[in-house]
Amino acid sequence: MSSVCSIFAQLLRLFPRAEFRQAVQEQKAERHARGFTCWGQFVAMLFCQLAHANSLREICQGLAASEGKLKHLGVEQAPKRSSLSYANQHRPWQLYPVIFGKLLSRMQGQAIGTAKKFRFKNRLQSIDSTSIDLCADIFNWAQYKRTKGAVKIHLVLDHAGYLPCFAHITDGKVHDVTVGRTLRFAPGTIVVKDKGYVDYTWWKQMEDDEVYFVTRLKQDLKYTVIEERPVPEKGKVRGDHLIEIAATAERRFKLVLRVVTIWDEARQEELVFLTNQMIFAASTIAKIYKERWQIELFFKALKQLLRVKTFVGTSSNALHIQVWTALIAMLLLKFMQFRANAGLSLSNLVALLRQQLFVYRDLWQWLADPFQAPPALAGVHDQLVLEF
Repeated sequence: MSSVCSIFAQLLRLFPRAEFRQAVQEQKAERHARGFTCWGQFVAMLFCQLAHANSLREICQGLAASEGKLKHLGVEQAPKRSSLSYANQHRPWQLYPVIFGKLLSRMQGQAIGTAKKFRFKNRLQSIDSTSIDLCADIFNWAQYKRTKGAVKIHLVLDHAGYLPCFAHITDGKVHDVTVGRTLRFAPGTIVVKDKGYVDYTWWKQMEDDEVYFVTRLKQDLKYTVIEERPVPEKGKVRGDHLIEIAATAERRFKLVLRVVTIWDEARQEELVFLTNQMIFAASTIAKIYKERWQIELFFKALKQLLRVKTFVGTSSNALHIQVWTALIAMLLLKFMQFRANAGLSLSNLVALLRQQLFVYRDLWQWLADPFQAPPALAGVHDQLVLEF
């Protein structure tokens, strides 16, 4: 039987050490390091996410309890609480987006995806944000209201595998469209967004970049109908027409967009969508917007399965590190779920992984059948039998 290291150690092999060291040097993350390396900090924070540790004490003691298995992780010994706390507070969090980006490139390169739901070849992405409530007295740098603090995770989700391809963390006061208007997408991309991303100048920029968007129509939007399109007599499509948003003194351009009205049988109401995609069928536009629900499911999984609602540090730097480590952990989980043959849900995979993190099993065989008994160890028959 070939020997293997722990499942956690095999997951860490997805982060080449040479590549990691190069990122550390570029970010100058170990400028004042004294023994405790950035790799050790990364291993500890990733353990926090995968083992669901609630505090620095749980992280350090959890690793210390597996002292004999840490060598496989590239760590000589478990960190001290003070060392990990200091590193989270002072070492640049900008290292973690770099690690995230390199892992994402490898995941996308292995064609992680699901069955294609649409016949078009355009890339489909969703953009949205989620808020994380914080105590204003403890996280005073993230004050949102008088007695409440908050940060926002702004995210772009690629529907090819439902992988996050962009993330940005701000305080709770930053509006969604403020971050949205800074984004640029590849030509031909279809971007799905909610009503919070209304910016005519940004829409014009997307049109110039040959990027399509689908969103909900705001009731207070002022426009003129310039063309009525035919719709089937029977079906869910209730309306399909072109509109014009006139130019103003401040905005010296006009926008020609498309409004699609669909009858939602489940909710017993009409849903009105706004898009600059003029060719797709009206029913396809509605299905594209329905796909936006996937980013809501991603946020739900992120908050329920990983540590992004309670934090092991109170500084802005420590919070950024923990959130980015959660996003890295989510990429790992998505990759494992893709490789698993057992049809595991993400929640079941997280629960099993938490229990088996330091078990010596081949990772890919374990994913193929996580409930199979491990192979028998050589020499088991020679061991003493306990007598009662």
